[in-house]
Amino acid sequence: MSVNSKELLDDIIKKLNIIDANDIPNIALYMDQVTTFMDSQLKESKRFSDDKILTKTMINNYAKNDLLPPPEKKKYSKEHVLLLTFIYYFKNIMSINDIKSLLEPLGKEFYYKKKEVSLEEIYTSIQQLEVDKLPDIQQEIERLIVESKGIFTNQQEGDKEFLELFALISMLSFDIYVKKQLIEKIIDYMELDRQKREKTERKSKEKVCKENLEGEKVK
Repeated sequence: MSVNSKELLDDIIKKLNIIDANDIPNIALYMDQVTTFMDSQLKESKRFSDDKILTKTMINNYAKNDLLPPPEKKKYSKEHVLLLTFIYYFKNIMSINDIKSLLEPLGKEFYYKKKEVSLEEIYTSIQQLEVDKLPDIQQEIERLIVESKGIFTNQQEGDKEFLELFALISMLSFDIYVKKQLIEKIIDYMELDRQKREKTERKSKEKVCKENLEGEKVK
């Protein structure tokens, strides 16, 4: 059976699910409601029909490992769902530790509305960038499809198709590999920077405490 990679790509782009923040309920949800919502929103991204988008065990583990704040009275807020959506996309290419490095500070600083910009505004801005970028991504993949078809033109028909698809998969994989390497390097930098800032803050607090103690002794 001949494989039309261009048609497969068009179908993927057409069915691609990017959850709109406006579609997420503004009321707190119980665990079952969260998993049902995520499943309904991302069902087209399943490879197999019985695949699970999110399970209770997954969500409990994410909270236990500080990837998202714990539920409030067994209910999950809209901000919880936004973080779970990030986790869903990240977990395909990042380790749990790397996701934690990204989301733990995001949850601490923006989930509890400590900053001027809200978690929903962050999500919406990134979502719009992703939507705007889709045509460029599709165009780049289409270019790779064309290039893969020009490599093994002298091979027999059966071998030719296999080698073309193998070449395409290899090029797509290399693209992912390079980007994954960059992601990991950036996360390592962010984590090192966070540790330095925490160390500086800790030393500053220790210095203030020491000065206060010395002041008390003088009195």
